[in-house]
Amino acid sequence: MATNITFIGAGNMTGAIIGGLIDSGVSPAAITATSPSESMLAPVKTRYGITTHTDNQEAISGADIVVLAVKPQIMRDVCKELRDSIQRERPLVISIAAGLDADTIDGWLGGGLAVVRCMPNTPSLVGYGASGLFANAAVSEQQRQDATQLMQAVGIVEWVEEEALLDAVTAVSGSAPAYFFLMFEAMEEAGTRLGLPADTARRLAIQTAMGAARMAAQSESDPATLKKNVMSPGGTTERAIEHMESAHLRDIIEDAMQACAARAQEMAKELSGE
Repeated sequence: MATNITFIGAGNMTGAIIGGLIDSGVSPAAITATSPSESMLAPVKTRYGITTHTDNQEAISGADIVVLAVKPQIMRDVCKELRDSIQRERPLVISIAAGLDADTIDGWLGGGLAVVRCMPNTPSLVGYGASGLFANAAVSEQQRQDATQLMQAVGIVEWVEEEALLDAVTAVSGSAPAYFFLMFEAMEEAGTRLGLPADTARRLAIQTAMGAARMAAQSESDPATLKKNVMSPGGTTERAIEHMESAHLRDIIEDAMQACAARAQEMAKELSGE
């Protein structure tokens, strides 16, 4: 991986990526994080021994990779502040801000830069993330590899060749942890109505989801086959699945994901000022 990495922003996602990088062998001396607040920087500095700054321009001096990890609503102002320094240093820029396309980021930074847009998700905070990445035309093969290594520090990485597909990534993985949390919530509520203590129902539902995900990840069979393998003719699982199908669960999921992707497109226009 490239030698020096600077994170603009020191929130939870930055901390997770830094922790994953160090666990994978990257030296703390190669990592810098910034925030206007010393109190925000103290946890990552104390835990990981990295360099921290409250001055963004000073922090990117000599950086090979600059990760923009600030809220989308303040990204324009942050980029305006960094523009001259970024143009001078010419690092790979990785944005993990939702809803802002690569051309917008590149334009705010003065143009002509190698920009990777990344859509991570919250399980990255526990090392089980799923990130979709898109590279603009200025990104070299080595820079793609560097971006892959950086985000693999917190989970799996999938590249898309069309930026518009990041809206689909948002629907499939970016927002999807909440879909499963809703499922856990509903299963816990149903379990209690069936007589189980709430904490028992919750633990059973969560552990079952973890086991099912592990089976799906390790199996050569597709999810449809794995589902069929659990179902005995005339049995309890078949009855439950038939009920879900008759309630059009697939349609509900697809409609929700379409709505998610549509909102991602709307946010991109709103945030870029179009």
